[in-house]
Amino acid sequence: MSKYTTGELAKLCGVTVRTVQYYDTRGILVPSELSEGGRRLYSEDDLKLMKIICFLRELDLPLDAISQILEEEHPEKVISLLIEQQEEALSDEISEKQEKLEKLRELKNGLKSRSAFSLESIGDIAVFMEGRKKLKKMRWMMILTGIPVTALQWFSIIYWIICGVWWPFVIWVLVAVPWGILVSRYYFNHVKYICPECHEVFKPALKEAFWANHTPTARKLTCSGCGHRGFCVEVWGGDGR
Repeated sequence: MSKYTTGELAKLCGVTVRTVQYYDTRGILVPSELSEGGRRLYSEDDLKLMKIICFLRELDLPLDAISQILEEEHPEKVISLLIEQQEEALSDEISEKQEKLEKLRELKNGLKSRSAFSLESIGDIAVFMEGRKKLKKMRWMMILTGIPVTALQWFSIIYWIICGVWWPFVIWVLVAVPWGILVSRYYFNHVKYICPECHEVFKPALKEAFWANHTPTARKLTCSGCGHRGFCVEVWGGDGR
């Protein structure tokens, strides 16, 4: 079985020799044996225990608390709970950092697409990023609710052509028209647009937005702030008010 000197143990655990010696004087990590010359020698179990102590110190636990935990009848149960809590906290921190990293990358890519950037353009991208997930979720909701309506449309047309029966198509019209009106109102009540000239975030009239020429992410509208008419970027508009 391997034996480690104070220096070797300190190096393996990333601490100073003085720290290992201090833990010995406090009775927290006593060496398994002493050499003939009086040098401290630590075993594999001592190394494992030292790593646990270092972990607990990273959790900002005082040495007195660590000493009490190690004196418990089943210290491994307490340490296991602390490890689980630390693992959960680190997972949350990683998720938060990952989300921030994604935002930074999107901001970087957004700035690349502009010939010149300014504080206003950064603000535009920030507004777009903030509601991107909600906007995407709403669009998917519209697609999913539209699938049955589209299926009914094709069924009624094919049935009319093959069997000469037209009333399923009438049923589709009676379903599709109210559905289209409700979905359109819901959609345009929950989106706003950013003017590329004055960077105003505005909500156009429903009629103008509905009939406007558009792409998947922009519509050709008249800004209510500066009067500019052109393609404005679509963003999440909140609760629809």
